[in-house]
Amino acid sequence: MKTPQLIILILVTFLFWAKAISDIIKTRFKNENSSKIWLLIVFFVPVLGALMYFILKKRFIKTKPKIFVSKFEDK
Repeated sequence: MKTPQLIILILVTFLFWAKAISDIIKTRFKNENSSKIWLLIVFFVPVLGALMYFILKKRFIKTKPKIFVSKFEDK
């Protein structure tokens, strides 16, 4: 494999891994420990772990979005 192709492959793999980690941090899971477990999986098995996370993600997240509650009161 040529050097530019290898660099592009490494960059894409790193971005995929980083996207998985940032998504795990932002996502609300049904179980508190799920995010910690997914972070460990993605950290120790980077490419396969990230791929597994994106495939299985819908089974572990809360389906209801966060609801914004204003802390200001109308006077």
